[in-house]
Amino acid sequence: MQLRLIASLLCALLGPTQAWSATNSTPKPNIIVILTDDLGYADLGVQGQEHHVRTPNLDRFGAEGMRFTSGYITAPQCSPSRVGLITGRYQQRMGIDTIPDLPLPLAAVTIAERLKPAGYTSGQIGKWHLEPNPLCLKWAATNLPDAKPNAAKRVAIPEAQRQRFMPKAQGFDDYFTGEINQYFANFDLTGAAVAPEWRKDNRFRVDVQTDAALAFLQRNHAKPFFLYLNYFAPHTPLELPPAYAAQFPTDLPLRRRAALAMIAGIDSGVGRILAALRSHGIDQNTLVFFTSDNGAPIHTRRDSPLDADMGGWDGSLNTPLVGEKGMLSEGGIRVPMLARWPGKLPAGKIFDHPVSSLDFAATADALAGLPRDPQLDGVDLTPHLTGANSAAPHDALYWRFWSQAAIREGRWKLLYKSGEPDRLFDLATDEHERRDLASAHPDRVAILRRKLAAWTDQLQPAGLPSDKHNKGERVWYREYFPPTVKPPTP
Repeated sequence: MQLRLIASLLCALLGPTQAWSATNSTPKPNIIVILTDDLGYADLGVQGQEHHVRTPNLDRFGAEGMRFTSGYITAPQCSPSRVGLITGRYQQRMGIDTIPDLPLPLAAVTIAERLKPAGYTSGQIGKWHLEPNPLCLKWAATNLPDAKPNAAKRVAIPEAQRQRFMPKAQGFDDYFTGEINQYFANFDLTGAAVAPEWRKDNRFRVDVQTDAALAFLQRNHAKPFFLYLNYFAPHTPLELPPAYAAQFPTDLPLRRRAALAMIAGIDSGVGRILAALRSHGIDQNTLVFFTSDNGAPIHTRRDSPLDADMGGWDGSLNTPLVGEKGMLSEGGIRVPMLARWPGKLPAGKIFDHPVSSLDFAATADALAGLPRDPQLDGVDLTPHLTGANSAAPHDALYWRFWSQAAIREGRWKLLYKSGEPDRLFDLATDEHERRDLASAHPDRVAILRRKLAAWTDQLQPAGLPSDKHNKGERVWYREYFPPTVKPPTP
């Protein structure tokens, strides 16, 4: 009765044409989150930045739904940003700043676990990357006392220990988990249930992950579901699938052409998924989010062979943003972000207020008729997107990573880096992070710095980062924020 009352109040707030109705005749809306890997801000056609991009299905997705010009992820690195998205909480509250801080604690509550009491079936497909990995030395020291790091400071993680932290342990009923050719799955590509096992598939990995998503829909389209589809692309190692590569000029840099081909594969997959929603008759009862886990790694666009330089440029681009993966500048954390829900969200709308992947969990809770959880850092986006609430969803958004921290409040962004002066940017201008305004607005710098410090004091460990410099950080900051460039005079 209480959940029904909350859902009725939500419907009253949003209006009869703007929210689902929690009645016996109207099922709860399905929710899909499609997360790409290292996809830069520029590499959807609908972004209007790079002319070689071919993403007709995602462009139609944007035309039929909404595009966020200030969509943010919570970290410029895959695992911590995935923690923020799947839990709806800043990952540092769980002690996770970077990849070595994994695994995601079993006590953490995921979107799948939140939705289960509301009757949802949940599925995870593709990259997970929240289990313990060879870099998790601190976790291994406590949980694997007999395991010793090798000369490269890596530790072997037994399969049984990895399995303890896989999607099945975090509320997912169905899973087809893997990155390239090996997938741990409890259903096959026909949609049939199978005993949980590792399955091999040597085809182009994006197509395999799309096929798994379609199989999940075949299995679960008749009931409320949450699908978390994690494309492992265009992250390295890059592939050059012929069917998609043929769309692009052969005189492009090899890595660029490979990335565009992989992105075209993602686009094809999204088109197939949207077609499946229509064929199952659930298109207008399904909210779909599309985004990336962080910005593209640029590395000065070095066009290495595809089978080399695993940490190098993935061929994607962040135009017109400053910086890249690993940085708290816009190029590292501001990502392509779309939402589509025919008949519920306005078609073709551009939403300029800052939003975060943290908001996906709070939005899912609200749509499922669940009460607001005060532990969530995100907000229910529905009233903001439908126009029922014209205010910005967030007063401020925050980040902490390696030796960096940042706050965005409205148009202003403060970028902190240990050992360097604070930088202040006006993101409403065309210059955005190409013009440091700290010397012109010292009072604003002081206010934002206090707010940022107060936020970091809530985290584990507490406080602004000190001298934790990563080798890459030094290179990136010299390149994008050269010390020889003086701030403008007020």
